Amino acid sequence: MAYFSGLSETLRLTFVQIMIFSTIAIVIFLYGMIGNLQKWGAGVTGYALEPQAGKKGSAIRFLKTWWAQVTAESHHHGKPILEVLILDILFQRRILKRSFIRWFMHICIFGGWMTLFALSGLMFAVEITHMVGIELPFTPAEFRDLLSLPNYIFGYVLLIGVIIAIVRRLFVSEVREASIMYDWVLLAGVFIITISGFIADGIRTGFIWGFGLDPSTAPPAALFHSIISLLFCIAYVPYSKYIHVIATPLAILANKGGE
Repeated sequence: MAYFSGLSETLRLTFVQIMIFSTIAIVIFLYGMIGNLQKWGAGVTGYALEPQAGKKGSAIRFLKTWWAQVTAESHHHGKPILEVLILDILFQRRILKRSFIRWFMHICIFGGWMTLFALSGLMFAVEITHMVGIELPFTPAEFRDLLSLPNYIFGYVLLIGVIIAIVRRLFVSEVREASIMYDWVLLAGVFIITISGFIADGIRTGFIWGFGLDPSTAPPAALFHSIISLLFCIAYVPYSKYIHVIATPLAILANKGGE
């Protein structure tokens, strides 16, 4: 099974090769997450901080403690878990109370990123189902075409959020002064991934994002987008400040919507 990504028109990746790259990224992610859970179990709450010398945390103990807080009947805030999931985590009402522009930026980045990730997961599920011989009312190619429009839509949603973040860091003094080089690296990474996806597809389809580039460059452009997405959006998350996309919901659920 040849895939669009590859080094050239003739040297394209197979499904197995894509799965190998994906597995490597997931293993790196899980290793980092276990390390984070162990640090949190040792009482470390700040990013990039290490436990005190000789203090070793347990990922299992942390998860048990966290779950006990989530399910505790009596708590300082005590909002229903479903309300916290929908309003505080999905719709991020805490940020909305502070700033509409900041909220809109976060919604675009979070919604675009997570939706594109979910669409990729759906495509993967269809590919696996097809490979094991289960009949579906459509082929993987047809399903991929079906996802092309929502991929475009949420790709633009993500791009809008990233552009707002860049503009804020360039022109809003308090945001610019609080930004460090590491923040720019993370933002640049998401920007490159988003733009490279549009360009790779644009070269293949001849759409505006192709910029008139030779169609033979489409497979390597798609390969670049695929690999950098796996490494930056999955493998790198536990080792960067993007860990807050996991840590923040965990904290909000434990506090039942509290600040």
